[in-house]
Amino acid sequence: MKVLVTGGAGFIGSNFILYWLKKYTRDEIINLDKLTYAGNLENLKTIENSKNYQFVKGDIVNKKLVDKVMKGVDMVVHFAAESHVDRSILDPAPFVKTNVEGTYVLLEAALKNKIKRFHHVSTDEVFGALPLHTEEKFNPQTAYNPHSPYSASKAGSDHLVRAYHTTYDLPITISNCSNNYGPYQFPEKLIPLAVTNLLEGKKVPVYGDGLYVRDWLYVEDHVRAIDLILHKGKVGKTYLVGGLTDDIPNRQVVEEILKIMGKGENFIEYVKDRPGHDRRYSIDWSEIKKELGWQPKHSFKEGLKKTIEWYIKNKDWWQRVKSGSYKAYYKKQYK
Repeated sequence: MKVLVTGGAGFIGSNFILYWLKKYTRDEIINLDKLTYAGNLENLKTIENSKNYQFVKGDIVNKKLVDKVMKGVDMVVHFAAESHVDRSILDPAPFVKTNVEGTYVLLEAALKNKIKRFHHVSTDEVFGALPLHTEEKFNPQTAYNPHSPYSASKAGSDHLVRAYHTTYDLPITISNCSNNYGPYQFPEKLIPLAVTNLLEGKKVPVYGDGLYVRDWLYVEDHVRAIDLILHKGKVGKTYLVGGLTDDIPNRQVVEEILKIMGKGENFIEYVKDRPGHDRRYSIDWSEIKKELGWQPKHSFKEGLKKTIEWYIKNKDWWQRVKSGSYKAYYKKQYK
């Protein structure tokens, strides 16, 4: 089987490729990635010379290139996206272009090339926010209510993917996942930012009162879910993939990292809140468990320890990442 992975040099995409080629040794993977600030081919050094792997540098909005790389492909797994809410607030344009227009270009090529399965990786942020201190969770019937340019662009792409199934009978599946964490994550997101800052002797910035709640999903558990959806999922269906059963506020996340790394709470620095900050996300993943037998293997504490250990052992990787344009962005964002 030949699989086209978009955004395969990014955090989740690279973890998916490493997992897939290890499990399905006879499959071929084409990795199409523009190599934006968050794309890093170092993530894939262990398989870069594999005869089953091919990297193509390019933008998913490039119609000719997308059509070319999709020829002879059986499945498309679409990770490529601008994904950081803070950046979407500063400049929404790249999010609309990549997440909406790019997805449209891929869907058109998938139709033309008679792709057997088009899997679109999306986010729980399309559902908006849930109130604190409730038992409410996002489920497959939850109405879309995005609050940031990022989540709005992902909502738009979700709707396009479903429309191509309904209108053109394109065989699609969608997964809306919660906040991923794990190896190779660009250190602008909370967990790798906290870990690498502490390793540098810096404080950890926490927005507002620190009571914002996210559903944390270890990246390996996420790619296992995608694997199951591709092989056993129902065409046309959307699956919600989450990692937790209990709410954990961001402040508690940072406190747990401090505890594991032997640091005190004096390393927390509360910073000005961002605009339109969603209070709480929580995913009901009972349907994918019931239908496909999936559930996360890692508890949050287990996944967090593994993640921290990885960043400690791979200091050269994140030090190279936390340089240049990232430092300029960091200074601007967190003052």
